[in-house]
Amino acid sequence: MVIRVRLAEIMGVALLACFLVSLAGGARSVTVTTKRRLPIYGVKTEEKVVAFSFDAAWGADKTEQILATLREHGVRTTFFLVTFWVRKYPEMTKRIADEGHEIGLHSSTHPDMKHLPPDRIREELRENIRAIKEITGKDPKLFRPPFGSYSDRLIQIAEDEMGLLTIQWSLDSLDWKKVTRQDIVSRILNSIEPGDIVLFHNNGEYTADALGEILTEVKARGYRVVPISEILYSPPYYIDHQGKQVKIEPQ
Repeated sequence: MVIRVRLAEIMGVALLACFLVSLAGGARSVTVTTKRRLPIYGVKTEEKVVAFSFDAAWGADKTEQILATLREHGVRTTFFLVTFWVRKYPEMTKRIADEGHEIGLHSSTHPDMKHLPPDRIREELRENIRAIKEITGKDPKLFRPPFGSYSDRLIQIAEDEMGLLTIQWSLDSLDWKKVTRQDIVSRILNSIEPGDIVLFHNNGEYTADALGEILTEVKARGYRVVPISEILYSPPYYIDHQGKQVKIEPQ
């Protein structure tokens, strides 16, 4: 069975007890009551648009091929980079940015941030921001926790204190496991839906080999592939029980 999102983490986490939308006098405020804070796993939309993302923590020898394939297909995506990867591969980091791909945070040392104290969380994020900005000149706006592990405290610090959006994924390529090229292709093409955020890794053994076929078929089905920031809604919105960002339309 394909598990598209980590329902075990989500079920009961974001029961929307209520949301109040006030549009009187031009106000656009939203109050959402939840048991826990959720990252964004995907977007609720009928438009055929998806976001591809690549996590980079170890190795870079497959990244050249990935960038070449993305360039060939005219596609821009999002790369989440760990600080020690950025320090080890500064030229590749700059090239990713120069080729128009969005860069997000993936921590400084790739710990399980769910269990870190607040000061350590801030240190991980600030150092990650600093390293990326030094090389690319850009301020990251998105953050993906290592291992997809998060807590209320982590999201609160990332979003409320640092202005970052916490991003997960709705469709995992599983390229980090011992899978074949065809496993990756079949998994994505059999499961992809509008609004998905797809997880790949820059140095998965067969990721680069599978990417071209995936892009060719996804585009043939009428999908646009974009960076994550281009699939997200601006406020007002809420995050439903599946972790999907839902746009609140003006009344």
